[in-house]
Amino acid sequence: MRRFLRENSLSIAFGVLFLAALGGQSVAGHAKFNDEALAHHEHTISYTHYLLTSSFGNAVMENWQSEFLQFTLYILLTVWLIQRGSPESKEPGKEGGESDEDQKVGRHAGADSPRWARVNGLRRKLYENSLVTLMAAIWLGSWFVQSVTGWSDYNSDQLVHGEHAVNYWHFLGTADFWEATLQNWQSEFLAVGSMAVFSIYLRQRGSPESKPVGAPHSATGVEG
Repeated sequence: MRRFLRENSLSIAFGVLFLAALGGQSVAGHAKFNDEALAHHEHTISYTHYLLTSSFGNAVMENWQSEFLQFTLYILLTVWLIQRGSPESKEPGKEGGESDEDQKVGRHAGADSPRWARVNGLRRKLYENSLVTLMAAIWLGSWFVQSVTGWSDYNSDQLVHGEHAVNYWHFLGTADFWEATLQNWQSEFLAVGSMAVFSIYLRQRGSPESKPVGAPHSATGVEG
């Protein structure tokens, strides 16, 4: 067990942080929801009831979809685009999908390579794009859930204010939906772009996200 915990400590740490943050968000969101209900002379709801509301679901999915969009684009763009001096980038001249030898696939695969990396055809094509495929699927799924829960939440507000509810397609064209969506997207793009640029000149000793402390600023694709 100790070996398992040590070898998987990074994913476990982030899993614990995720659950703690999600729990904290749900508690704070429940309090805010009931505060707003009291302000509008409406009934408050229990914590478990709040977890099933579109308000909570929309708040969670807004962030999930933007995070997975970030990773989807990052994975794709770093195949073809470079940032000289950044450890987040491939070296200049290595843009693209690279050769079978570089990627250790087909006849260049080793005995311990994944089985689908040793074959040709559709299976290998699926496997060599499996990471971005999964990230894109999670992004699209969470974006869809965000849109549905946002639609429900929007219509609840409409009815509270004595206005008419709108259909799903109408909601997708509202400023409310795109303001909530784009405020998350822009922060993700800023964070990733900043990391790519700052890591050219700044260091964090011992981190694989940083170049070695003594590496020159011009070194690209070098990790500490």
